[in-house]
Amino acid sequence: MASTAARPGRVNEDFTGAVPDAAVLIDGAGIPGTEDVCRHGVAWYATRLGGTLLGLLALAPGRALPEALADAVERVTSEHRDTCDVTDPISPSASVGILRLSAGLAEYLVLGDTYVILDRVEGAPLVITDPREVTISRAYQAKLETVPEGSADHHRILRALRANRNQPGGFWLAKDDPGAASEAITGSSPVGSLRSVALLSNGASRIVDHFGLASWAEVMAVLDATGPAEIISRVRRAEARDGTKPDDATITHCSGLRL
Repeated sequence: MASTAARPGRVNEDFTGAVPDAAVLIDGAGIPGTEDVCRHGVAWYATRLGGTLLGLLALAPGRALPEALADAVERVTSEHRDTCDVTDPISPSASVGILRLSAGLAEYLVLGDTYVILDRVEGAPLVITDPREVTISRAYQAKLETVPEGSADHHRILRALRANRNQPGGFWLAKDDPGAASEAITGSSPVGSLRSVALLSNGASRIVDHFGLASWAEVMAVLDATGPAEIISRVRRAEARDGTKPDDATITHCSGLRL
């Protein structure tokens, strides 16, 4: 595993962790003003959700992944429902990636723009992510680029974007509604057909989907050879070179899969 905050001294709003048969990656999301509606903040939400989810996966290994995620969302929401405005569009949310080994299968779940990459023995890697947020965000990105960052107009546009969250025709993330878990992308693959599996936050997946510096097959080869820190280091160099605003970046790489 490797995880770095966007900038030194900034709180990392990603979370990753593992139990013997499962791994979880949470990419927390928030915008300026989130702390006004939730005193805990995005990092608290991501860490709480990830820890709760790992506990549920360890205690109930046969439970369907969407059910476990829904339970985790409900439990974490209950922890701050009385102190924070959990229903506000800008209250903390998160994308989620899960891997679980069970009965000879590598099961996965993706909610939001987190990535799960299955490196198959035969054929190209299987890439699982949910493109809905990225697709919807494109309509707002041009508007955001015309106003100063941090301005009232900037916040207004971000709020309008967030209003599409967990709505029919919009995009789905873990937040306050456990029903969002039913919108997750799920599937499985025989463990014997895989070399390894990687979970990446969107700050780390930039090496492929934003900068185009490598294919997913090349990313998996680097992970096998040198580990996640090298991929994140390459992303940071590309951000600095292109003047791209950095993001928290997290990778969990699961190799030597066996039951």
